[in-house]
Amino acid sequence: MNRRFACTSLLAMAASLGFALASPSASAEGTKTIGLAVANLQADFFNQIKQSVVAYAKQKGVDVITVDAKGDAATQVNQIQDLLTRHIDALIYIPAGATAAGVPVRAAKSAGVPVVAVDRNAPDAPGDTFIATDSEAAAEQLGDWIVAQTKGHGTVAELQGQLGTTPELAREKGFTKSLSKAPGLKVVARQSADWAQDKGFAVAQDMLQKDPKIDVIFGHADAMALGAAQATKIAGLGHKVLIAGFDGDFAGLKAVRGGVIDVTMTQQTQRMGRMAVDSALDLIAKKAVPPQQLLPATLTTKANVGPFIADHP
Repeated sequence: MNRRFACTSLLAMAASLGFALASPSASAEGTKTIGLAVANLQADFFNQIKQSVVAYAKQKGVDVITVDAKGDAATQVNQIQDLLTRHIDALIYIPAGATAAGVPVRAAKSAGVPVVAVDRNAPDAPGDTFIATDSEAAAEQLGDWIVAQTKGHGTVAELQGQLGTTPELAREKGFTKSLSKAPGLKVVARQSADWAQDKGFAVAQDMLQKDPKIDVIFGHADAMALGAAQATKIAGLGHKVLIAGFDGDFAGLKAVRGGVIDVTMTQQTQRMGRMAVDSALDLIAKKAVPPQQLLPATLTTKANVGPFIADHP
């Protein structure tokens, strides 16, 4: 018999008889256990949140079980189903994508497990609370900076993140809102590079081959901005291309310091992790938690990048 099927069947049988099976990974009695389902720990942004959750939970005397979907939504659905059989008290959930993002939320709520969604939220099945950067406001602020730097004239290319995800939709909306105030600054290319540096390089390279006069490239994440910076260097253009990122992960911040990219928006990843743990504990205790908790990001250039590298917020 399939092990997962057998485990699920035993749990269902125990529930029908009014018993609770002890999980081999369950915490000591009285200790709360939080499941942390991360989209992709290869991304520094998500890894920072994970490190913050684990460190802060340890201070609170809370156990954390972490699973990494490595960018695959189907894998994440299975991982969260497994977490629920391990008797977690709450779930901190960073969806691996827009597809099937609501499935784990519905499964957790059916099991009576509260859900804290971080960075991404399933529109059809939102978490009990959603913690994220106010990406729309941050992208608008970034757009306003670009407008000022270009004096409102030029051509822009955008490298989008994973289409349909919460941060991608918000960043596109905020950036578009900003550029609508500068009709002389036109978006001439827009394509998804799935948050990845290698895809950012390939997509940016293709854009520059089609239109070598592009003045600005906005990567909706630092990884894509780094790929774009590499593409502009190889292209050997006769003019400076302004490169903008978003996230403020360590690679992006170091690239800003080194002049590889010009600007990014630094998110409060460490704070997000702590807020996620506090919110999970409040939900376990049946305390009221706001349905949405949005944080500001900081526009970061070479002039103010140093403190963020030394002590990330």
